Amino acid sequence: MTARGRKQPSVKPPAPAAGPAQPLLQAYIDHLAHERRLAAHTTKNYRRDVEALLEFADDRPPTALTAHDIRRCIAQLHGKGLDGRSLARMLSAWRGFYNYLARDHGGKLNPCLGIRAPKSAKRLPHALSPDEARQLVEIDATDELAVRDRAMLELFYSSGLRLSELTGLAPEDVNFSDATVRVTGKGGKTRIVPVGSHAVKALRSWLDQRAAIAGLDAQALFVNPKGRRLGPRTVQLCVQRRAQQQGIASRVHPHMLRHSFASHVLQSSSDLRAVQEMLGHASISTTQVYTQLDFQHLAKIYDSAHPRAKKKS
Repeated sequence: MTARGRKQPSVKPPAPAAGPAQPLLQAYIDHLAHERRLAAHTTKNYRRDVEALLEFADDRPPTALTAHDIRRCIAQLHGKGLDGRSLARMLSAWRGFYNYLARDHGGKLNPCLGIRAPKSAKRLPHALSPDEARQLVEIDATDELAVRDRAMLELFYSSGLRLSELTGLAPEDVNFSDATVRVTGKGGKTRIVPVGSHAVKALRSWLDQRAAIAGLDAQALFVNPKGRRLGPRTVQLCVQRRAQQQGIASRVHPHMLRHSFASHVLQSSSDLRAVQEMLGHASISTTQVYTQLDFQHLAKIYDSAHPRAKKKS
């Protein structure tokens, strides 16, 4: 969704790369997966982005493309509805691809250097209010699945985990003695994140229920009734369903709980570096977007409380 609630125009995904460029693309994806140890979802995105470039190149090898060609490709994709953020991501993938070709396949030039994507409107992540977040996580744990889902929701909101981080957890990653959880984030980086008392209680209840499930995957903290690890899509649907049941008007997804965690902690503490560490952001600039959410929160309070904040008609 855009900042004004409109959907981005759909763009038909490129056909899989074929011809002489296919081995180069596959070698690059193998490099990302095995040498850089990027997650499968990330390498899939890189593949899709580079395939868009190879589709534009048609029968020409990627090393034959010039900076002019790259600008034309960006212009075409922009004309099909891709916004600046998506195009910037694509350019980043293409630069990495050409850097790899120069390192391992005799490439001479990187035609993407110095090219920038068109600017697009800056979109702030949507966060629940503290009351909405509390309403969401306090589901009635009346059965096994409700106990599990409450533990997931509490952990998302308590610790600001990414979806992939939550689905990758094992039982031993939870340390009840010091109320922390060990998560593996982007690039295989591990960090220790605090867990709130409500989430600790919900996790204890879930582990009691989990122990009785037959055919249990011992390496997965969150499993389905058959004992298999939950996948990302299943967790997304669980969060959406629970939000509807709890009467939340917004379309809630796991990342919204991460946004809510970050903005609520900043509203209370203003400790940007601590939030950066807990979220696992490599750059402080990524975390700074939540200071804008915090300013919006303060602006709403000002508008509603200050006697001269708004003009009377």
